[in-house]
Amino acid sequence: MSKTEDFLTPTEEQEIVKAIALAEKQTSGEIRVHLEEKSDLEPMERAKEVFLQLNMQQTDARNGVLFYVAVSNKKFAVLGDEGINKVVTPNFWESTKEAVLNQFKTGNFKTVLIEGITEAGNQLKAHFPYQTDDENELSNEISKG
Repeated sequence: MSKTEDFLTPTEEQEIVKAIALAEKQTSGEIRVHLEEKSDLEPMERAKEVFLQLNMQQTDARNGVLFYVAVSNKKFAVLGDEGINKVVTPNFWESTKEAVLNQFKTGNFKTVLIEGITEAGNQLKAHFPYQTDDENELSNEISKG
C-alpha cells in the first residue's frame, strides 16, 4: 500500500468527512481535503493545481477551501478561493495553518485535520454564514491523487 493509502484509516477518513459536514453546517463555504504521495512543487503551488483539478473554483460564492497534504514530503497548505480572499484580511488563514502545522509533527493526522477543518468553518461563518437554502456544491469525501 502507498503512504497515501496508509496515511489515514477508513474510520479516520469518515471522521474527517463528518468534520467537514459539521463545519459546513456553519457556513456556505465548501471544504475539501486532498492527499497525495508527494509533490516536487511548493505546497501552495501544488494546492492551486489540485484546487483547479477538483473544480473547486466553480462554487457560486467562490468560497471553497482546500486542505492539501503531500504525505511523504510532509508538506501542507490551506488554500481559499477568490471569494474568500476578497473579503478577509491577508493573514486570514494563518490561524488555521498554524493550528495544523503545530500539531502535524505529532503524527495524529486525523485530529490535526479535524482541528483545521473546524477552525476553517469557524473562520468562514463570519463572512459566509450558512444559508437555509445552501447546497453542498462539492463532495465532502477525501480526494487522493
